[in-house]
Amino acid sequence: QVQLVESGGGLVQAGGSLRLSCVASGTIFSIRYMGWYRQAPGKQRDLVAAITSGGSTTYVDSVKGRFTISRDNAKNTVYLQMNRLKFEDTAVYYCNADLLSYGSTRYTDYWGQGTQVTVSS
Repeated sequence: QVQLVESGGGLVQAGGSLRLSCVASGTIFSIRYMGWYRQAPGKQRDLVAAITSGGSTTYVDSVKGRFTISRDNAKNTVYLQMNRLKFEDTAVYYCNADLLSYGSTRYTDYWGQGTQVTVSS
């Protein structure tokens, strides 16, 4: 069984910073990529940033230069450092991992429960 647990969300003023963490635990054999998505009220869930096991990263245009995704493969953990936060960054942030668990023959998407990020203007 696999679990993704996020932490680090909260309330911050515009211009401030937050750091999100997500730990994947359980019967994990390999993690191909990990990423962060967000969903604002009434909107769809969209990719914010993703990172491969080799360290290649991708970002949505609206966060480039402000957010940094990083990963500790030994700890099955992914981070999202969010700087110069804006009101429009307010959303529930979800961790995602594409991983292969022991006993499985295919990679599968797993999701965390989400963590609220609220930026006050």
